[in-house]
Amino acid sequence: MQYEVTDLQSDRPHPARIYDYWLGGKDNFPPDREAAEQAIGVSADIPAAARENRAFLQRAVRLLAEAGIRQFVDIGAGLPSPGNVHEVAQAVDPASRVVYVDNDPIVLTHGRALLADNRSTTVFSGDVRKLDELFEHPELQALVDFAQPVGMLLVAVLHFVTDEEAQRAVAQVLEKVAPGSYLVISNSTHEGNPERAAAAAKTWDKTATPIQLRTRAQVAELLAGWEVLEPGVEFVPLWRPDGSTEGTTRWMYAAVARKA
Repeated sequence: MQYEVTDLQSDRPHPARIYDYWLGGKDNFPPDREAAEQAIGVSADIPAAARENRAFLQRAVRLLAEAGIRQFVDIGAGLPSPGNVHEVAQAVDPASRVVYVDNDPIVLTHGRALLADNRSTTVFSGDVRKLDELFEHPELQALVDFAQPVGMLLVAVLHFVTDEEAQRAVAQVLEKVAPGSYLVISNSTHEGNPERAAAAAKTWDKTATPIQLRTRAQVAELLAGWEVLEPGVEFVPLWRPDGSTEGTTRWMYAAVARKA
C-alpha cells in the first residue's frame, strides 16, 4: 500500500521533531532546530533529559514485556530512534504487537518505511485528545485485543494537553483496557528546575501545543484509579535505574501503573 503525505508542516516547530533534534536525529527542520536550541540556551542538559526519557521508556516496556504484556499502544510515539518500543518488546517475545500513534506527518512517513516488513507493528495518525476515534481505528483493532491486557504508553505527550484533557485521556484508557493492563507516562515539570523552567517552557510557544509543566502531585492525580508501581511518581532517571544516576537531570516525572 502506498501512503502520501501532503503537508509536513515544516514552517513551524513540532514536538516530535524538536525531540528528534535533542536525540541527535536528522528528521527536523529549521524551525524545530531553532526552538530546540532556544531550550538548550536556557539549560544545556535538556537534550540529556530527552535521552533519559527515552531510556525510561525502554525500561518500562521491558518490564511490561517480562510481566507478560504482548500488545502495546504508543500514543505520541515520535520519530523512530534506536530502542523503539517494538524492538524492546519483540526482543522479549517476537510475537508482541505494537501500534504507534502520532499526529506529525513526518512520523507517519518514517514509521511506515521502518515497519513495512513487520506485520506485528503499525503506525497511524491520531490524537491523545480524541481517544474515542483512536480506539475505533481499524489498524489498531486489527492488532490489539482490548479484552486482553495491554501496555498503554503516554510518554512525554500528556504535557501537551490541558489538565482536563489529560485527566480525560487517562480515565478513558482506564475504562477501555482489561484488568492486568499497564499505563506508562512521563510529564515535564518545573519542580526540579524552578528558576529555569519558565524560560525553557517557551520552547513550545511557537508550536501548536504549548507545554504544561506539572508537579509530582498533579502527575499522581492523573493516575487516580490505577495501582501505581514502586517507586511511584519519580524523576525520569530515578525510576528503577539500571545504572548510575549521578549527574542526571530533573526535568521530567515518570510513572508506571497497573489496572487491578
